Amino acid sequence: MTDTRRALLWGIFSVSLVMLWDGWNKHNGQPSMFAPPVAASAAAAGSAPGVPAAPAQPAGVAPLPGLAAGGEPSRTIDISTDLVRASIDTRGASLVGLTLPRYRDEHDTSKPVVLFDRSAQRVYQADSGLIPQLAGQAALPNHTTPMTLVPGPLKLADGQNELAVSFESAEQGGVKLRKTYVFKRGDYAVRVRHEVVNTSAAPVAAQLYLQLARDGTVPSTSIFMGPAAFTGPAVYTDAAKFQKVEFDKIESGKAAHEKSADNGWIAMVQHHFVGAWVFNDKIARSFQTKREGTNLYSVAMTLPVDAIAPGATKTVETTLYAGPQEEKKLEALAPGLELVKDYGWVTMLAKPLFWLLDKLHGLIGNWGWSIVALVVLLKIAFYWLNASAYRSMGKMKAVNPKIMEIRERHKADPQKMQQEMMRIYREEKVNPLGGCLPIFIQMPFFIALYSVLLASVEMRGAPWIGWITDLSVQDPYYILPALMTATTLFQTWLNPTPPDPVQAKMMWIMPLLFSVMFIFFPAGLVLYWFVNNLLSIAQQWMINRQLGLNR
Repeated sequence: MTDTRRALLWGIFSVSLVMLWDGWNKHNGQPSMFAPPVAASAAAAGSAPGVPAAPAQPAGVAPLPGLAAGGEPSRTIDISTDLVRASIDTRGASLVGLTLPRYRDEHDTSKPVVLFDRSAQRVYQADSGLIPQLAGQAALPNHTTPMTLVPGPLKLADGQNELAVSFESAEQGGVKLRKTYVFKRGDYAVRVRHEVVNTSAAPVAAQLYLQLARDGTVPSTSIFMGPAAFTGPAVYTDAAKFQKVEFDKIESGKAAHEKSADNGWIAMVQHHFVGAWVFNDKIARSFQTKREGTNLYSVAMTLPVDAIAPGATKTVETTLYAGPQEEKKLEALAPGLELVKDYGWVTMLAKPLFWLLDKLHGLIGNWGWSIVALVVLLKIAFYWLNASAYRSMGKMKAVNPKIMEIRERHKADPQKMQQEMMRIYREEKVNPLGGCLPIFIQMPFFIALYSVLLASVEMRGAPWIGWITDLSVQDPYYILPALMTATTLFQTWLNPTPPDPVQAKMMWIMPLLFSVMFIFFPAGLVLYWFVNNLLSIAQQWMINRQLGLNR
C-alpha cells in the first residue's frame, strides 16, 4: 500500500507538472508534446505577407471597383490621447492602427503593444458603414468610401477630458455619412457616432454595419492543460451567451454562432487584449462571420436604421472598445463582455480566485503580496485537511522502521509482506492513502491560479519586490525557483523515507527535475508555490514535533 500511495502521488504530481510544462511551451510558441504538427492551411501558406490590396468588405457589401485608384487618395490621420495612439484611414474612416503605450510587447519590451494594424505583416482594423436595407437600392457610404476629415484637434490636450474627431463622406445614394470618434481620457472605450443625413427627396432606409477584420494568424499562447489562448472572432447574445468562432471554422464554412437577436455584441479576441463593437440598445440585429480573402476574416454586426425623411438626420451611437481585458471595466461596458478573458476549462474556479485576488489587491496595492495573502487564506481554508494529511504522513514516518523490517523479512513472499504491512497499519491506525486527498483537492487551485496569471492582463508588468518587476514572466535571476527548490527538498526530508531504495532516490531526484521546469514559469506562480511550501513546512514541522518525530 505504501508503494501504491507513493506511485499515486507522484503520478498525479508528474502528470500535472508535465501538462503545465506543455502549456508553458505552447505559451512561448513551441508545439505541444501531445498534438501532431499543424499543417499550414492553404490560406495561411499564401498569406505572408499577403495582405489584400483592398480592405475587407463587410458581410453583404459587394466590392466597389475603382475606389482604390479613384477619388480622394487614402491617407491616415494620427490621433494621440493619454492611453492610445490611433490611426484612422480617410477611406471609410476605419480605425486601422492602435498602439497602447502603457503595455509593452511581450516579445520585445522596448516596443509598445500594437493592437490594430494594417501593414505587410498583419491586418487588424475596425470598420463601419452603411448598406442598403433592400436589394437593388443604390450603394451607400461604407468603409471603402473616401471621407474628408473635419478640421479640429487631433491630440487630447492637458486638462481636456474628451477628444472628438469627425469624418464626412460625400453624397452617395442620396445619403451622407458623418462618423465621429470620441476618445475619453483614461478610457479605452471609444464612442463612435454615426450621423446618417438624407440628402435625397425621398425617405431612405439603411442598415449600419459594425465590423472587425483580422488576419488569421494565431499566436501560440496557452492556458494550462488547454488549447492555446483563443484568438479570433466572438459573438455574444443573452440567449446563446459567449460564442467563440475559430478561424478554421469560418474557412471551412462551418462557423456556428447566433445569427440574430435583439441584443449582443461582437469582438475579436486575443491574449490579454480585445477589440469589440458594443451597442446596448434593445434593437434587432444580425451577426455574420466570413472569410474576406487570403488569411483574412471578419465578424460583423448589422443594425437597422429607421427610415429617414428627406433632409433629416438619424444618429446611431455605438461603442468601440480596443484595449486590455480588464475584467471590471469590461463587465461595466456590456453584459458578458468580461468573458473575452479566457481562463480555459478552469473558468469556474479561476474566476472566483481572480475576484478574491483582486479584492486583496484593492487592500494591499501590490499583486505579489496579494498572491502571498491568497496562499495564506487558502492554507487557512484547508488547514484541518492538511493537518490530517501531515499527521498521517508523520505516523507513516514513525512506523517506517517496522515496515522496512517486514519488507526485508518477507521479501521472498510479497503476499505475506502485504498482509504484515496492513496489520501494522491497522494496529498503528495509519492510513497509507491519507496524504493523497489534499493533493487532489488543492491541485485544481494551483492550476486555476496558473490560468489567472496567464489570462489576466492586470498581472502584465506587475512588480512584486526588488528584482521581480513582472509577475507574469519568469524570474530574471532565478532566485524564486532556487528558493522553491530548497523548500521542496526540505519538505522531502520531512516526509517518511520510502522502504524501496529506488523510490527513496526518486523522492530526491523528482523535486530537482520539477524545479528545472519552474525556472521558466511566471514568477507569480513560483511565488505561490514557494509561499505554499513555507507554510506547509511550518505546519508539517509543528505536527511532527507534536508526534515527537522531528530529527
